[in-house]
Amino acid sequence: MMPSPTRVRAVLSLVALALAATSAPARAKPSAPSGSGATLSVGGVTIWYEVRHGGAKTPLVILAGGPGFDHGYLLTSDAWDKLAAHRPIVFYDQRGTGRSGELKPGQTCTLADQVADLEALRVKLGVERIDLFGHSWGGFLAMAYAARHPEHVAHIVLCDSSAPKWSDTDDMLKNLFPEATERRNQDEALAASGDAGASGAAVKEYLSMLFVSSRKRDEFLASASQFRFNAAVNDALNSDLGHIDIGPMLARFKMPVLVLTGRFDANVAPSTAWRIHKAIAGSRFEVFEQSGHLPFFEEPEAFARSVDRFLQSP
Repeated sequence: MMPSPTRVRAVLSLVALALAATSAPARAKPSAPSGSGATLSVGGVTIWYEVRHGGAKTPLVILAGGPGFDHGYLLTSDAWDKLAAHRPIVFYDQRGTGRSGELKPGQTCTLADQVADLEALRVKLGVERIDLFGHSWGGFLAMAYAARHPEHVAHIVLCDSSAPKWSDTDDMLKNLFPEATERRNQDEALAASGDAGASGAAVKEYLSMLFVSSRKRDEFLASASQFRFNAAVNDALNSDLGHIDIGPMLARFKMPVLVLTGRFDANVAPSTAWRIHKAIAGSRFEVFEQSGHLPFFEEPEAFARSVDRFLQSP
């Protein structure tokens, strides 16, 4: 969801302080879990997942952003309930995050591990093929899985996805929000010295730059205390991803691919999505004109219609 390790580490550990610094906006209504979920074991790691049943079509597996976030931030949108009317929707917490087991000393958290975990989930679901929805870092993981296991992927949706080469992701925050970026940087510098108030202010500045609608921004912030984040997972994957370039593999993709972006996504600029689209022959490209980094939250109805229409295509 948020590629910078420094920013992400601050967001979840100090979000309560940020919320205290804001007025009390109307709270978003998250899509409620349908059950307690289940777990699987892969390579000594426990992975938590939940299936929301919605018919016999190919399951849509949701890959959260981060790295290091659990799936909780996705549940601020009811778009998934609309999509679940026609197909099973599968949420899971990536290794070391959320309800999945904590990483033990010596256990790794690499891209290869994440791909293996996703393959183990597919096997556990008992299906030959899955549809993939990857948001931000989750888009990178979706591309990596499809490159390794193309025979098991029916459709891919890449939503505000990181670039297939991690360092090529276009981050426009400092260009579009210079004053907020400067304030955030100053607050982060103060936070490093232990100023808790500055930490909360830095979080507030950063999250405020991810949206088009101020109302939707405030709704999201009101739910942010529900999200969980693991900084160690973020650090481990950022280190690993710096050595990987999936770009050359994209030309080999034969499955249908939908590339989505928010027009005003300053965190992962639409230019990144456009390059991904151009690299995948036959892919579809769609822009949500009133969205930033989270179109499923800012434009949930249009988002659900677009994804549902795509997944019903051959």
